[in-house]
Amino acid sequence: MINWDLIDTVMLDMDGTLLDLHFDNYFWLDHLPQRYAQIHNVDLATANAKLKADIHQHEGTLQWYCLEFWSKALDVDIVSLKDEVKHKIQIRPHVGEFLRRLRARGKKVLLVTNAHPQSLSLKMQVTQIDQWLDVIISSHEFNEPKESQKFWQELQAREQFDPARTLFIDDTVRILDSAKTFGIKHLLGIHQPDSKIERRMEQYPAIHHFDEIMPAVN
Repeated sequence: MINWDLIDTVMLDMDGTLLDLHFDNYFWLDHLPQRYAQIHNVDLATANAKLKADIHQHEGTLQWYCLEFWSKALDVDIVSLKDEVKHKIQIRPHVGEFLRRLRARGKKVLLVTNAHPQSLSLKMQVTQIDQWLDVIISSHEFNEPKESQKFWQELQAREQFDPARTLFIDDTVRILDSAKTFGIKHLLGIHQPDSKIERRMEQYPAIHHFDEIMPAVN
């Protein structure tokens, strides 16, 4: 699927690509509603209805990914609530070996995420995958989400990558669409970003796990 001789730069999403999306889905759909109901003394149905309406309204924007925004909007400490369930943060299968082999092949490896820096920090602390990464970029640094062409322009200005020799892997179709529009040639999706939820990506070539595209090491 991948001719590694044609790739210089590998850009990888975090949640749902390197890490199991189950943590994020569990936090936003289960843990946060329960804790919001307790903190604000409302029933769970009321909490769920408010959270779904508020969160859906901002989907795909930078605010959607911003923990500071949600802490203020919901009057809860999102970072502390995430810390309560950090044991659920898990690396997806074969990620460590994949990253080590990319480094051994001399590829430049970038983590490119919409995750807020506070969430990013917690996940690096738990997983320690930053030891295998050359560069870590949160879209909050550019004030633009990966869905925006401005994000890719800012990223290229900083990192000077060649889109024709770049592989980008992400679990979200609208973000892969944005990368494609920018001109990144090699694009891959993830079939099942949340280990608990069956899903196939049909819009782009996709893998279940990184052993399917593991680069050989001489």
